[in-house]
Amino acid sequence: MNNKLADYLSLFASSGTIICCALPTLLVSIGAGATLSSLISIFPQLVVISIYKAQIFFSAFTMLVVSGVLQYRARNLPCPIDEKKAAACSKAKRLSLFIYFTSVGLFVIGLAFSYLIPFLM
Repeated sequence: MNNKLADYLSLFASSGTIICCALPTLLVSIGAGATLSSLISIFPQLVVISIYKAQIFFSAFTMLVVSGVLQYRARNLPCPIDEKKAAACSKAKRLSLFIYFTSVGLFVIGLAFSYLIPFLM
């Protein structure tokens, strides 16, 4: 699996944790229950997706681990000698790292709103 694909899959899975679990919890915690009701009436799939919250988080975590391992292994790979290709290679490495850490951030936010904050309330 190449790094870009792994990064985009982890970003997709992490975004799924936000949509399924963190968004409803956030809306309820700030007192926007009516907004949540409207959102569920427009997108009733949110209820079905929320049933599989644990599986979604496990899948996202697995993809983040795979992507992290690939990032770690690729950190010291050399870039081509050609200046244009070397610049593109460096830019791709930075973008890949940015996407990975964005995915981790989304996952942590989803985890906090789904499991930690409700536990503390």
